[in-house]
Amino acid sequence: MTTLEINGKPQELNVDPATPLLWALRENLHLTGTKFGCGIASCGACTVHINGQATRSCVTPVSAVAGARITTIEEVGGDKVGRAVLDAWVKHDVAQCGYCQNGQVMSAVSLLRSKRHPTDADIDQAMAGNVCRCGTYQRIRAAIKDAARTLG
Repeated sequence: MTTLEINGKPQELNVDPATPLLWALRENLHLTGTKFGCGIASCGACTVHINGQATRSCVTPVSAVAGARITTIEEVGGDKVGRAVLDAWVKHDVAQCGYCQNGQVMSAVSLLRSKRHPTDADIDQAMAGNVCRCGTYQRIRAAIKDAARTLG
């Protein structure tokens, strides 16, 4: 039995310690906002925050996050930064198919929590591991810049 802090609440999981966090979230806790994309941490669809840092959950074993604060897309809008990013995503009509957007949002929120006034290079670096098959990268960049302006 493993206890994890997910979205501010302790969660008891009876899973093999080697189970990827992604599958513990989706299959055991029914938090399905975190998506499976590639399984090798290359696409970013499975991004969650671990102690505030954007992390690929598909390659992160449950045993590696015991004692950490884990935040999923289901909870990310609960603070000023998360709300600003979500509002900017809607304002700029970022999503097309939407599959990658949860990971994109999680990476953008992590960036703006650490750097309120990111440069284009900062945005490129923070978002580099997130693939959007629809190619909405310009709208993603615009939304991040808009959220940063909103945050002041």
